[in-house]
Order: sequence, then C-alpha cells, then structure tokens
Amino acid sequence: MINYDDQMDLFGLISKNIARDMECWAFGGTAMMFYGYKDETKDIDLLFDEVDHRAEFIKAIEKLGFIEGGLRDIYVPEKLRDKHKPLIYFRYDIRFDLFVKKVFKTLISPKMKEDVFAVHDFKGKHNLRVKVLRKEHIALLKAVTERQNDFDDIRTIVEKEKRFDWQYVIDEVIWQHKHGDNWMLFDVEEMMKELKKYVFIEQKYVKRLYEAAPEEK
Repeated sequence: MINYDDQMDLFGLISKNIARDMECWAFGGTAMMFYGYKDETKDIDLLFDEVDHRAEFIKAIEKLGFIEGGLRDIYVPEKLRDKHKPLIYFRYDIRFDLFVKKVFKTLISPKMKEDVFAVHDFKGKHNLRVKVLRKEHIALLKAVTERQNDFDDIRTIVEKEKRFDWQYVIDEVIWQHKHGDNWMLFDVEEMMKELKKYVFIEQKYVKRLYEAAPEEK
C-alpha cells in the first residue's frame, strides 16, 4: 500500500528518472487519494496517450525497483483477452497498472479531457504531468476494471459525494458506447444495480442505459 505523501514522493522521483517531458491521466485509487476519498491504495492507475511515453515511464520505475508482473489474479478473464489490457509493475505491495490510449475499450473522451479535477506537475530532470480525472469518471473506470475492491471504492465515492452527477455519468456511458465501447454500458448497468442496495439512484438513469442500446437488450 502507498499513502498520499509517499505517492507524491514517488512521482517526484520518477520525474528525475524520465528522459522526456510527459503527461498521463490518473484514475483509480491514485485519483481517489488526490480527492481525499481514501488514505492509501495498492494500485496506481495511469493512462498514457502514447506507447513510447509509457515505455519511458517504465524505464524510470524499473530504476526504482519495480518489476513486471502478471494480470491473471487481478482482472477477470474477459478483460485479459483485450488488446488494451495494462502492463503491471510491482514493488513490494505497490502496483502500477499502466494503460495506453484506452482503459480496455474505454477512451479518454473530450469531456474527460475538459473536466479534469486537478493537474499536478512533478519537475525533476523532466516534467511529469499527472492529470486527475473527475470523480464520475473515476467511478466509471472502476466499473470497467472490475477488480477486487473496485465496487467498494465506487460506493465510497458515491456515498461521500452528495452531488454525484448521475446524468453526467449516463451521458459519458452513451458517448463511449457510440464510440465503440461495447462493455461500459453493461458494466455500469451492473454497477448501478448493485449500488442501489446502498444509495438512492433514480430509476430514470437506469432506464436511459436501456434506451441507449435497445437492440442489445
């Protein structure tokens, strides 16, 4: 596990070891710590726009003792077959999940880019820019990754955020579906069904998911 302060120190060290300026998108437990939703996390989820940026990032973390690991015990079999599955790097009980271009079938949409929660620059030898996604996007991507404890994290976000915007969520799901993500619609539907056991979600939002792809229901 890694806490907020150690995570900031780690990003600072990485910035001293990269050979170029780069940026990435933070989601998952990493992003949750930036919000203050949790005090520590075991997985640092990052998405890069370019393969060579991820490769350079990997070189940097390997210098810090991280080694590549397997995905089998982390993601469900269906996700393991996807060509956009991440590369995993471990050091003790800290794990990087490093994606490129997509989180499985999910793109970084225009709204994700426009509505980032925060931007952190770590200036060492070169600049590492970490863009933290909005809370609704963090929850959506946790529905997509489907790892152990992802649902508990979604529940934490929704319970702590009294103004969690379900309409915003549905609009994003529909956009992703129209742009080729044939998983998110169903991943989010299952997430919402389970979440309704704990928090109030108006039925109209679930209905909109069904209306988004009636031919697939």
